[in-house]
Amino acid sequence: MRDAVATAAAAVTELVGDQASGWDRAGQLPEDVVRKLGAAGQLTAQIPARYGGPGWSSTDSGEFTAHVGSLCSSLRSVMTSQGMAAWTVERLGDPEQAAELLPRLTSGDTAAVAFSEPQAGSDLSAVATTVTVDGDTLSLTGRKKWVTAAEYADLFLVVARMGEDGAVVVVPRNAPGVQMRPVADPLGCRAAGHAEVLLDDVRLPLSSLLGGGRQPLSMLVTTALAYGRISVAWGCVGILRACVTAAVGHARSREQFGQPLGRHQLVARHLADLWTAEQVATRACEYASRCWDENAPDLFTAVVLAKYVSAGHAAKGAAAAVQVLASAGAQDGHLVARAYRDAKLMEIIEGSNEMCQLMLADHALSRR
Repeated sequence: MRDAVATAAAAVTELVGDQASGWDRAGQLPEDVVRKLGAAGQLTAQIPARYGGPGWSSTDSGEFTAHVGSLCSSLRSVMTSQGMAAWTVERLGDPEQAAELLPRLTSGDTAAVAFSEPQAGSDLSAVATTVTVDGDTLSLTGRKKWVTAAEYADLFLVVARMGEDGAVVVVPRNAPGVQMRPVADPLGCRAAGHAEVLLDDVRLPLSSLLGGGRQPLSMLVTTALAYGRISVAWGCVGILRACVTAAVGHARSREQFGQPLGRHQLVARHLADLWTAEQVATRACEYASRCWDENAPDLFTAVVLAKYVSAGHAAKGAAAAVQVLASAGAQDGHLVARAYRDAKLMEIIEGSNEMCQLMLADHALSRR
């Protein structure tokens, strides 16, 4: 399996090349890049082989995600979105839905998961998007914001309220009543296709409800976010690895006061902290992926911990890399400048650092 991961990583490296900064400035990924990765099953590496996916473990998928994250966080964000959608279908869909949707997501079709709303961010119990059933059809109405990869998506998996319960509705992008408004000038992951999705009495067949709907809203959110958090965490490892490479390379090659920059103790401190951050984040992600692969009892906590640790270290590590490169890295388009913006966004998405802290505190308080 490691050979397959290495082959896929080499292919993505060649595909991205030196274009990531240009994509970031343009705010757009090339459609053919997204489609090519999707058709190769590399946007959904954990989908089982019976559905046409590579069937990788969380550990192998995580290392691949980190590699893509080291090249382009926007592209990694699209991977995370696709993986969340596939995981949600696999966990919540009935066998017929899985057999119909998952092969599509391994052969080129793309999907985005729509959670957040104007009044429902961290508090997803405030979701106001509603789905009502009338015979063999349903009607979906609401407004979703900050939907990652929405601009590239063929399908939306929309989290909605269904009476007192929740539901996930699979919505084709071209369904009547669906509109998109791109998010203007996002801080980070500028090419990840963030958009607002408006749903105005969208009529769909009842089969569009994953698993028939009427599941606890908290369970729906936790299911999708579990995949999203571990994917973001591994992506942060990639950001840190890219920052280590850039900072060390600069500190070796640039001389100040007659010696390499890295030999000055205060600069060396930044390098040590940056390398330590990458190592700590990697170990946290490896543990979370091991829990995922083994379906360990503390999986949920391990995933939250990995996301919290990796995002925090990525934000601090990217700031340290900018400090080491100074003016050389302070220009928009430079790898560490992009990492600085992208990493900050990672402290917010898929559960803010503060929400992660609250969940980890609850875990600590519940332990005997």
